[in-house]
Amino acid sequence: MTPEIAANGALLKRYISDEKNLPHEDIVHIHILKRSVDARQRDIYINLKVDVYINQPYIEETISLPDYKNVSNAEEVIIVGMGPAGLFAALKLIEMGLKPVILERGKDVKERIKDLKGINVDHIVNEDSNYCFGEGGAGTYSDGKLYTRSKKRGDVDRILKLLVAFGAVRDILVEAHPHIGTNKLPPIITTMRECVLQHGGEIYFNTRVTDFIIKGDQIKGVKTKSGDIFTSNRVILATGHSARDIFEILQNLKIEIECKPLAVGVRVEHPQSLIDSIQYNCEDRGEYLPPSPYSISKQVNGRGVYSFCMCPGGVIAPCATKPGEIVTNGWSSSRRARSTANSGIVVELNMADFSPFSEHGALAAVAFQQSIEKRAWELAGKTQTAPAQRLIDFVEGKRSADLPDTSYSPGITSVQISEVLPDFIHDALVRGFKMFDESMRGYLTNDAVVHAPETRTSSPVRIPRDRQTYQHIRIKGLYPCGEGAGYAGGIVSAAMDGEKCAAACVLESER
Repeated sequence: MTPEIAANGALLKRYISDEKNLPHEDIVHIHILKRSVDARQRDIYINLKVDVYINQPYIEETISLPDYKNVSNAEEVIIVGMGPAGLFAALKLIEMGLKPVILERGKDVKERIKDLKGINVDHIVNEDSNYCFGEGGAGTYSDGKLYTRSKKRGDVDRILKLLVAFGAVRDILVEAHPHIGTNKLPPIITTMRECVLQHGGEIYFNTRVTDFIIKGDQIKGVKTKSGDIFTSNRVILATGHSARDIFEILQNLKIEIECKPLAVGVRVEHPQSLIDSIQYNCEDRGEYLPPSPYSISKQVNGRGVYSFCMCPGGVIAPCATKPGEIVTNGWSSSRRARSTANSGIVVELNMADFSPFSEHGALAAVAFQQSIEKRAWELAGKTQTAPAQRLIDFVEGKRSADLPDTSYSPGITSVQISEVLPDFIHDALVRGFKMFDESMRGYLTNDAVVHAPETRTSSPVRIPRDRQTYQHIRIKGLYPCGEGAGYAGGIVSAAMDGEKCAAACVLESER
């Protein structure tokens, strides 16, 4: 149906009445199950899947939390990291009767805001509290997209309903690409934290794990930067894809980890109105269509060049986790109301690409990332100001004579991004952008600005685990979990993996 009909309850009721030859007065309620935008043709339509209640009342489904137990005196499980994997693991443990003890290197959501201001305004990076580290993990202040292709990995609807029960809007159960928004996630995360504490779990902020206590092939606990020791025979390791110090600790302890390919590139910002005009084939999307996203992928010399983490009406954010590096990412608020759209445009890498860093062993991909992030920082004047180029200038190899304002708060500086990225990545991006413009006419424009680099697309390592028990292949009781362990790629998939690891912990304790 047209966007206007889909947005208006009275028009929708009339449409269904006419379409299905139903008496208008017999339709008591229309419950929308799924909603998506179909922009493949010149005329834009909204696809709705609905339940129509005819001469019977509609009773809204009650979405409530599980029957969480009080686990104050239960067996303890240590969880390292309080992103979606760690949080959902903690809640699952409580549901099943074990006590989570969460150790989070960063601060709570409220205190994190001060450190985000520090990096955006003062160019100061707090290694423990930033866009990646802190309560809720990277997702809290970097968008809150809930779309996942990992439906075979677990119950996506369960995760979404839990989020609704903790305060998210019900629309996330309906939209084809659900999204909460950076402005809406902090109070939801806070409510989840309070639930953990109310049911006997423990949470320690500003508590960075610096060592693992291992006896033979059994984990016994962890040590923290302050010298505290937490003991347990079960440790869920859910640190996220940027906890490089944890990867180094594992390697130094000779606990098996593996180098894993990822994708690296840039983040490109367009005017949202331009993306709307391309995707919706109109000058003005009007009041009934949302800001348009885009998803595009091309093959260049056998490598995928594709959009990643696209943010309609969004902002580019500084996501470095250590002084001396620049990392870009993107986020949107719930309304996606900004005038700019941004997306990572990245190039698929393979293991051979890391061969110059082979001396780093399993951390070769980490060293590859670091080399690019450090080079960007140096070329941008050793601040968080991002190297940038207008898009056509990037493709034509010209240094941009001037740059417009962008959403990237620390600011941008004109740099030949070919000096930031390895030649093979830069060349693949140049060809990729030209191919993008063939599919999305108008995409290649100097009104778009390229920001460098986008390096944290996924974990650069995988921590191998047993497929049945979810434990590390050699260390009993150690459960590598979520995105940082290489088993997830976003909020929902990380949450599902957290629940699986928690359930595996419970099963092991019952044996």
